[in-house]
Amino acid sequence: MIRRAVAGDVPALMDLLDQVNLVHHLGRPDLFRRGTKYSPQALEALLADPLRPVFVWEEGGKVLGHIFCVIREPEPEDRLLVPVRTLYIDDVCVDASARERGVGGALCRHAVDYARSLGCHNVTLHVWACNPEAETFYRNLGFKPQKICLEEIL
Repeated sequence: MIRRAVAGDVPALMDLLDQVNLVHHLGRPDLFRRGTKYSPQALEALLADPLRPVFVWEEGGKVLGHIFCVIREPEPEDRLLVPVRTLYIDDVCVDASARERGVGGALCRHAVDYARSLGCHNVTLHVWACNPEAETFYRNLGFKPQKICLEEIL
């Protein structure tokens, strides 16, 4: 059910990206515009990038979920941080019709297994404070805070 996304998945991915962005737009309209983070053309190009794998959950010929990943290679010139390879989870979405069925958890576990197969040190992601359900979801999968970003709106 989980496979690497292909160009033919772009329309379904665009719909899922719209769904996840709506959550962010409603929670933080001061930061998120309505729409999607990629155009169909940019998304198709991204799918060809080996350092930005995208996996989908397909069921009955329909894409019901996605996970966008970014492989971050170590920066050896950094004098402070240990140079480690990280898999960053950039975006996860499960279609509204398929939520609460384990699709998101399966996609995240797949990304963790993929990162392990690449010799990554860790898997990281960001959760917006306006989306507490997502934070609970990731904590239930075993993710723990690495750092906290604070802001003061002016």
